[in-house]
Amino acid sequence: KASEHPRSAGYLTARKLNPDDFYYAKHFKKFANSLKPTFDSEKHDEDRIIIPLYYEKNLIGFQGRSIDPSPVKYITVMLDDDAPKIYGLDNIRRDAPVYITEGPFDSTFIRNAIAMCGADANVDRWGISNRVWIYDNEPRNREITNRISKTIDSGDSVVIWPDTIDDKDINDMVMAGHDVQKIVESNTYRGLEAKLKFNTWKRI
Repeated sequence: KASEHPRSAGYLTARKLNPDDFYYAKHFKKFANSLKPTFDSEKHDEDRIIIPLYYEKNLIGFQGRSIDPSPVKYITVMLDDDAPKIYGLDNIRRDAPVYITEGPFDSTFIRNAIAMCGADANVDRWGISNRVWIYDNEPRNREITNRISKTIDSGDSVVIWPDTIDDKDINDMVMAGHDVQKIVESNTYRGLEAKLKFNTWKRI
């Protein structure tokens, strides 16, 4: 467990995350290869926090999150290629709105939330119909604005951050002392209203 290693426990605690929810691999490539042949070479190995992906109580994959600044922040390894690339799927109620965040860490701060661990993850396939998408607060990031635009066009609900928030993502907002759950619930839009809010947000 990440809580048993000072390096990972310190990193997660500093970001207000629970180290008991995650694991730690001192040699990530070696660890990944022990579960599934993933890396041809274990040279230049590094330590990473392990974010486990479960589906129906089985470990179906994991993400390695870099602790030090790294060009590759997340490395996803799927043990079952047909399983959902989604974090937190076992812990949600499908009869309530399901919040979908960009990263697993962010999802832990929101009630009934999951995170996509790959752009090709399909939530329809896993029975999630009442969904609210939460993207990072980066109005100048074209990739994010394109995704929000598509989400609005599809008729789904989306969170459009108010201009009082400067932080980039949920974890940063939590660290800045914001009540993120409340902000998310009061800034969820769909349809025409979402379009109007989105256009204002984009210009900020």
